[in-house]
Amino acid sequence: MAEPTPKLRIMKGADQDLSAATYQIFDESHTMGNALRWMLMKNPKVEFCGYSVPHPSENLIQLRIQMYDKLSSLTALLEALDNLDGLCVAIHDKYGESLASGDYERWEERS
Repeated sequence: MAEPTPKLRIMKGADQDLSAATYQIFDESHTMGNALRWMLMKNPKVEFCGYSVPHPSENLIQLRIQMYDKLSSLTALLEALDNLDGLCVAIHDKYGESLASGDYERWEERS
């Protein structure tokens, strides 16, 4: 039986201290890549962040993170994931509140 693919893998060539590293994140696409890149670039300790989808037939993204002052890119990635999760929860909650209040414009299509 084949071993399951990990969700995250650090690619070869990363700095020993992980201040610059490329991560492969499996089962994700541009949606997660762009959101993570945006969240990472809000961090003033991140020098560079970019992502790519190597090939449409590959079900993964590659995320490159470079940090200032030899800080850990893995720590920044985990923080960005946590912040992105918090943002999604906040949006979900506000949407639910707005929907429950019923205070929104309704539109009916007429034939």
